[in-house]
Amino acid sequence: MTALHRIAVLGVVLVLAAPAWSAGNKAGAEAQQRYNQERARCMSGQSNQDRATCLREAGAALQEARRNRLETGGGANLEANATARCEAQPAADRAACVQRILGAGSTQGSVGGGGLIRQTETPVK
Repeated sequence: MTALHRIAVLGVVLVLAAPAWSAGNKAGAEAQQRYNQERARCMSGQSNQDRATCLREAGAALQEARRNRLETGGGANLEANATARCEAQPAADRAACVQRILGAGSTQGSVGGGGLIRQTETPVK
């Protein structure tokens, strides 16, 4: 392979790799920005977790984002995860459990306060 041919091949590789590098670089910058925001929340005490746990979770999320394995959002996944917990209920109570998870009835409390209480009323037939 001649030197000119090697330069041409290298040029093609660089042209093809530039968009992928740019996208990866942008994703990495966004992940770092999210980490910085989460770290600031940890340090200010606004996370509803103790500082050590909060910082460990933020660092783990950054690491997973860098590996492109972090799921962010995904309402369908969150809903499926939440309703799957109803499977542990007796069969007669599962439908009411799913309704509560999906927002029926009333909700009191907060995660920061120790938990949420979801309540629905089912008339007796």
